[in-house]
Amino acid sequence: MPMRVAIVSPEAEIWTGEADRLVARTLEGEIGVLPRHAPMLGVLVNDGEVRLKTGGGDVVAKVDGGFISVTAEGVSILAEQAEITTGA
Repeated sequence: MPMRVAIVSPEAEIWTGEADRLVARTLEGEIGVLPRHAPMLGVLVNDGEVRLKTGGGDVVAKVDGGFISVTAEGVSILAEQAEITTGA
């Protein structure tokens, strides 16, 4: 069962959908998130990326700082700046 993911910046919603897997770089290192992951909060690195595996293929977003929040409802990426670089 996929998880709900939203990537947003102060300017706009960058990507919203369902993903089977998410990988992001935080200050503590690279993390992988699968559906039903334990709740967590992390700080994203500057000049990083978020990689998503979706039913329709891979999506890669360039992010520049911000936060990742994982809850029972899904994953929220709150980036200072973000743009989709691959997929969509």
